[in-house]
Amino acid sequence: MSAFGNVGSSDPLRIWGGVVAWPIEGERETLALIELEPDSVVPEHSHENEQVGMLVRGSMTFRIGDERRELRSGETWVIPSGTPHDVVTGPDGAALIEVFVPGRGDWAALDRVPGRRPRPLS
Repeated sequence: MSAFGNVGSSDPLRIWGGVVAWPIEGERETLALIELEPDSVVPEHSHENEQVGMLVRGSMTFRIGDERRELRSGETWVIPSGTPHDVVTGPDGAALIEVFVPGRGDWAALDRVPGRRPRPLS
């Protein structure tokens, strides 16, 4: 297996309604390109994984614990393990890059979205 790849070479996982992810799995972490459709809602949830991310396109309102913020491209976040969080995207949707430690082994059970490719980030 090669150490190199292309994020768009596989079908994405359906994470929530209106939310898909192209994961890249390391031995102990998951890196993912995640796209959210316009006006998508990711309901409050939490998980054991620490989550670090950056918004690369679009806008969203992100609540982490007791803090809520409207985010634009280039803004970042850190979510400690077990912290409740939720997201609502703006009218243009959003694309983000996130890292999860430990990796998202639970995503292996999710369905794939055949034929979907990521929008260009630039």
